Amino acid sequence: MYFGSIAQYAAMAQNDTVIFEDYDNYQKQTYRNRTYIYGANGKLLLTIPIKHTGKHSNGKQLYRDVRIENEFQWQSLHWKSIQTAYRTSPFFEYYEDELIPLFEKKKDYLLDFNYECMEAVNDCLQLEADYSKTTAFLKEYGDDLNDQRALVNAKKDKHHALSSYIQVFSEKHGFISNLSILDLLFNEGTNAITYLENQMIY
Repeated sequence: MYFGSIAQYAAMAQNDTVIFEDYDNYQKQTYRNRTYIYGANGKLLLTIPIKHTGKHSNGKQLYRDVRIENEFQWQSLHWKSIQTAYRTSPFFEYYEDELIPLFEKKKDYLLDFNYECMEAVNDCLQLEADYSKTTAFLKEYGDDLNDQRALVNAKKDKHHALSSYIQVFSEKHGFISNLSILDLLFNEGTNAITYLENQMIY
């Protein structure tokens, strides 16, 4: 996911090994190219524009082949939105230097960029995630694996009873659950990893 949800990172923090799906078909309205942050007016959607395939492909392409549309200045827009939302949060200044480089250089492939974002966040969280990637698509996994691919689906977003924490605009709009991991990171800082380890998401 693009700066994945708190539930996704809780799943990562609570498992010794994680396998990421690299060979599924790209689908619209998923968290692969979108994330939600907490802005001054409430929940704010950030979406990475992608290049759409032609009619000859029936609109289908593998997630790993999806290219980012860089004709739009989406990176500067996203970073400005993140700055505006979190510059008064307790830990924004502590982490911003590690995240700024993600928005300064154009990226070609969505999947590669999402891995870069994840690695940067993992460093900030000090989350030592041991992960691998699929080499082919399997519709179903065996009983030895806990299939959490549904976490990426924005249309069927499952409600997770996540513990509340203080957010920048809590007094205006109340607690908003399961936003981008950035919300937890900027508000909770070094406490974020403990928070993730203690959430009930299954």
